[in-house]
Amino acid sequence: MRKIGLQEIEDIALGAAVLGAGGGGDPYIGKLVAMGAVKECGEVTLLDPEEIPDDALIVPIAMMGAPTILSEKGIGGNEYKILSDMVTQFYGKKIYAFMPIEAGGVNSMLPIAAAARLGLPMVDADGMGRAFPELQMVTFTIGGMSASPMALTDEKGNSVIFNTVTNKWTEELARAVTMSCGGSVSVALYCMDGASLKKYAVKNIVTRSQKLGEAIRTVKDCKEGTPEENFLRFTEGFKLFKGKITDVLRETRGAFNFGKVMLEGINEYKGKQAFIEFQNENLTAAVDGRILATTPDLICLVDTETFHPVTTDALKYGKRVLVLGLKCFEMWRTAEGLDLVGPGYFGCETDYIPIEERVKGGDL
Repeated sequence: MRKIGLQEIEDIALGAAVLGAGGGGDPYIGKLVAMGAVKECGEVTLLDPEEIPDDALIVPIAMMGAPTILSEKGIGGNEYKILSDMVTQFYGKKIYAFMPIEAGGVNSMLPIAAAARLGLPMVDADGMGRAFPELQMVTFTIGGMSASPMALTDEKGNSVIFNTVTNKWTEELARAVTMSCGGSVSVALYCMDGASLKKYAVKNIVTRSQKLGEAIRTVKDCKEGTPEENFLRFTEGFKLFKGKITDVLRETRGAFNFGKVMLEGINEYKGKQAFIEFQNENLTAAVDGRILATTPDLICLVDTETFHPVTTDALKYGKRVLVLGLKCFEMWRTAEGLDLVGPGYFGCETDYIPIEERVKGGDL
């Protein structure tokens, strides 16, 4: 158990935006929402998963929709209370704590804001260890847990509870309502007891995000090695490419950001070209036609000077970026995990090969 204040929020937002693999929305927007709530209502208590009673009701809070829309549409402020009341009434039980559903610029921050405003703690865990674009893409689905009953509300106060037959149906129906509500909404889903949380969640993801953000903030203070060497060391990441963005193809379709970014190599990669495809999150990275990483491993773009993450909605011509690959949570590498989030699900014409094998020049 420990407290989350303003400096912790800064670091969590920065680190989670890296783990968001290009998705999860603008970390600046999410940070402002969380910091405003903490300034007004006080610091938030962060609980270790092992501190949660087995019968406690834990509720993930998240934003659903296209991150580019959220940056313009904003959050009304009453969403957390509406969601909390809906869940409490449905279960007939008080909420013990909130938790994030994924790591990402916005969705790592909204549970902090909800916890601050409603006076509840937050759990140091999520359901992805990164960000994915669809609701069923969580470790809880692998564990056989249901996304519904799922509560949804928009900034105007329109609200609904879904009770669906599969988690994929939750995604389909909630996505349609999200589009009707302008492309972004707030949701509470995968409500669970403490025992299920301990069994299937990605533990200590908030702490990992915070340590990563702190390391990025202080990367140039390291006494040994270059900032880039230090960044790669503390992320345990694979350097895939370094280049200048030469073209960005992006469209919003079905409350998702789809697109491709083209890169022209700089420094040791001069003369080479790379492209990255994304659906909210980065899906594949290829250099001179050779795929070097695919989902569910993380593909992250960071600024070459500051190492701050560059999300898919912030891609722009001329930006110089380092393309980083990170290993995913081990549960995603199982057959069940790859069925949910592997390259085949997204229509990528390649099998999944772990990133550590691809970068060594394994069988592609």
